[in-house]
Amino acid sequence: MARQSRQKPVKATGSIRIIGGQWRGRKLPVLDAPGLRPTTDRVKETLFNWLQGRLEQKRCLDLFAGSGGLSFEALSRQVGFVQCIEKSSSVARQLQLNRQSLGITSEQFAIECTDTLDFLQQPPMAGFDIVFLDPPFRQQLLEPCCQLLVEQQWLNPGAFIYIELESEAPKLSVSWSLLRDKQAGQVHYQLYQVE
Repeated sequence: MARQSRQKPVKATGSIRIIGGQWRGRKLPVLDAPGLRPTTDRVKETLFNWLQGRLEQKRCLDLFAGSGGLSFEALSRQVGFVQCIEKSSSVARQLQLNRQSLGITSEQFAIECTDTLDFLQQPPMAGFDIVFLDPPFRQQLLEPCCQLLVEQQWLNPGAFIYIELESEAPKLSVSWSLLRDKQAGQVHYQLYQVE
């Protein structure tokens, strides 16, 4: 009788650190998965300084959630709800484990394991106030995501959209106001607002 081969569970080989709020200093395990590029502490600190005073009880959408670094940071700073989208089932499982380890309820933090572009094709049940858009580099995902966010009405009036892109990426053709624009190494990061 042939033995069934079992898939080895993927182990967390790295970690992210929450840098502010109620879970400041907590470290969370992160899987070593292709294309996973957690936002650095320095960039996170800058982003959350930009958003200071604009987070409490807001609805947040984390597309390409990956390590969940931005989501957990936002929740630590009193965001009301985060919807995470993550295509990799093993990475999504790690997000669930990290959610549970922090004692976050599924009413505060929902994780959907699906393709981001497929997810954005549907109209939302409610709009979002903050969007984190940090796709894998060099896969031409930013422009179609931005178009779907507008076309399917995912954004509340005055919503903030945070984007991380490779430094050589072409300029985005969006109608939002560019509030902040910085670069750290090969990463270009920007904060837009819906007018």
